Amino acid sequence: MSDPGLRDTGLRERKKQRMYQAVSDLAIALFLEKGFEKVSVAEIAAAAEISKPTLFRYFPAKEDLVLHRFADHEQEAARVVDERSEGQSPLDALRVHFLDGLERCDPVTGLNDAEPVLAFHRLLYGTPSLVARLYGFLERSEEALARALGGDLEARLAAGQIVAVRRILAMENVRRMAAGERAAEVRADAVAAARLAFRQLEAGLKRYA
Repeated sequence: MSDPGLRDTGLRERKKQRMYQAVSDLAIALFLEKGFEKVSVAEIAAAAEISKPTLFRYFPAKEDLVLHRFADHEQEAARVVDERSEGQSPLDALRVHFLDGLERCDPVTGLNDAEPVLAFHRLLYGTPSLVARLYGFLERSEEALARALGGDLEARLAAGQIVAVRRILAMENVRRMAAGERAAEVRADAVAAARLAFRQLEAGLKRYA
């Protein structure tokens, strides 16, 4: 028989996550409509029908309302390494995962030309305070990956290189989408670039290859 307390905890957590998502989606819609700087936290709280203190309890900074869309991806590289198949190297698992993301046009890879994704990227990369806040996400992702790789100095150095490579690959795809190219036309180049990048990583990070 399952523990009612555990069920209640799970239900509360799901409700909390739904609240996070709903408020984030509402705020992003307002930012896209009016511009990030022109929407106040008070306006978002009123639209969400919650108080400002409650909103800040969920999102410590205004920028976090946008970056919540990355929340599930902050630990992604670390999860890929932790959950890789027996006998599979960390770099191979990360390579396969990134290539799979390109195949699915996962927005995190930058290879997605859907207008809502393009609009979100224009908002994100066109707002200096959001770009600055994004580096905190990258640092936390790097720290999590370093722990998954062993946590020593070599692991931290490797994690820094891997996160940088993933970011550069994604940003090249974002740039081409923003220039009006279509995902279907860019995919072959994106796959080739990813394969090249991971070959270079494997050549320099043999411990993880």
